[in-house]
Amino acid sequence: MARDYYEILGVSRSADADELKRAYRRLARKFHPDVNKEPEAEDRFKEINRAYEVLSDSETKARYDRFGEAGVSSAASAGGYQDFGDMGGIADIFESFFGGFGGAGAQGARRRSAPTRGDDLRFDLKLDFREAIFGGEKQIRINHLETCGVCQGSGAKPGTRSQTCATCQGVGQVRRATRTPFGSFTQVSVCPTCNGTGQTITDICESCSGQGQNQVSKKLKISVPPGVDTGTRLRVSNEGDAGQRGGPSGDLYVYLFVQEDPEFRRDGINILSELKISYLQAILGSQITVNTVNGEETLTIPAGTQPGKVLTLENQGVPRLGNPVSRGDHLITVSVDIPTRVSPEERELLEN
Repeated sequence: MARDYYEILGVSRSADADELKRAYRRLARKFHPDVNKEPEAEDRFKEINRAYEVLSDSETKARYDRFGEAGVSSAASAGGYQDFGDMGGIADIFESFFGGFGGAGAQGARRRSAPTRGDDLRFDLKLDFREAIFGGEKQIRINHLETCGVCQGSGAKPGTRSQTCATCQGVGQVRRATRTPFGSFTQVSVCPTCNGTGQTITDICESCSGQGQNQVSKKLKISVPPGVDTGTRLRVSNEGDAGQRGGPSGDLYVYLFVQEDPEFRRDGINILSELKISYLQAILGSQITVNTVNGEETLTIPAGTQPGKVLTLENQGVPRLGNPVSRGDHLITVSVDIPTRVSPEERELLEN
């Protein structure tokens, strides 16, 4: 049995979008194959992504809550999930188990011969810490199916065209009568000659071997908005696999994974770092140059600063996703370097 998606992410069924996102980020970082080299990490990573993909979308989450895995399984295609209250969806289910009966089989054949939308594709993209904060353009290379430019997707050699299937007479299905002690039953199944399309190709296109599509490697420029984080998903329209029989292309979904920075950490739209100062700077106060994601900035250390004090550089944090004019703060936690031994001269000065 498939594991419960809420259990996979370690959240309750009442978890809101923020809880789901936090749980996903934590687990994605832990089990990403580039970070975790354990044999089961990749499968666990895929399981986590699938759970978040379903639960992060309000529509698919509602279906999952109502129907479980069946509500979001492969029967619900990438082009839009079939409503189980719709007879078309019920017909598909029965057809997949029993090969189709009566009108359901004919309806399935018509769907197969009609234009179909291409599959959506997924691409995982790593970003440096600063790339995620400031955004920019990234070039990626994808492999996807494109409509054959020679036959324009028909699969037939230029100058020829497909013919009506002689086996099913263009219906896309074949019928077989079976007699049983309970009576005669007519079973309808997909035509084995034309695979349900109702058409056969005599002279196939040499460029695509009659498939109507070719696998193509392609470079794309992805625009990354400022403020993204691990788990952010970017949608690139019509860059998935090409549709069949003139159907529209699917979409490309780019999932972002932000690498850790040795100096800075992130908490929402705030940036966190640490700073060690001397005990004299803590007592007397000082002006110190510190590193930020924007470069060097001057930080004022107030006199009497205590260990653990958090000092703030306003508007030096992460741009808010979707509103880059608004930025978080840079929060610096101060630690005080207290010497374990001092020279006699220093001791005398301190005592005085």
